[in-house]
Amino acid sequence: MPLRNVQSATPIYDDGRNITRTHLSTNIYIAVDELPVAAVSSLSIDEKRSLKMIDEVGTDGHIDSAPNQSTNISGSCKRTRFAGKRIAEAFRRGFIHVAAQRIPFDIQIYDLIQGDANNQVITTIRNVWISGISYTYDANDFVIIDNMNWEAESIQSVRGQAGDTGSAISDPSTTFINQFEVQADTGVYRGALDASGLINAFEGSNL
Repeated sequence: MPLRNVQSATPIYDDGRNITRTHLSTNIYIAVDELPVAAVSSLSIDEKRSLKMIDEVGTDGHIDSAPNQSTNISGSCKRTRFAGKRIAEAFRRGFIHVAAQRIPFDIQIYDLIQGDANNQVITTIRNVWISGISYTYDANDFVIIDNMNWEAESIQSVRGQAGDTGSAISDPSTTFINQFEVQADTGVYRGALDASGLINAFEGSNL
């Protein structure tokens, strides 16, 4: 009995969603002021927001919920000390120690997808403050690793070199119920709850 020709079989889905793709770290590079930061071993990002559960007397369960705090963005970075340059200097800072920082900086993460620059996701972490730097001199290893902890004011992502803020980052073909979420994700608003323009009103831009 001849084997079935798999290539001629009609696939169940013909839109590419049944194709498995592995995303490699070689497609990502980290930059400050649009200049790459070399010798980065790892970069972690944490986004946390607390929620308030609204209860009612005599009700067994929550009847509503809402955020009661702004999202906190923090993270850490490990970098191999290369050519004598410390981690703060590698992030385009003119200092070595934490106490010397006077102004925040931005970190850009360029996530290239399928080798197409117009399809890359650019994530910007804005107003980064270094909260800690640690390093150890160890006789058992010639390589020195610098560790940096940081906190940031906001984070946003856009697609493509020109920064297409009108399309969704995860799936451009998805129809979203609330476009304010997409706009907040791309930095049009400070957050999803800023859709009413309260922050701009306080800053006087809408006056």
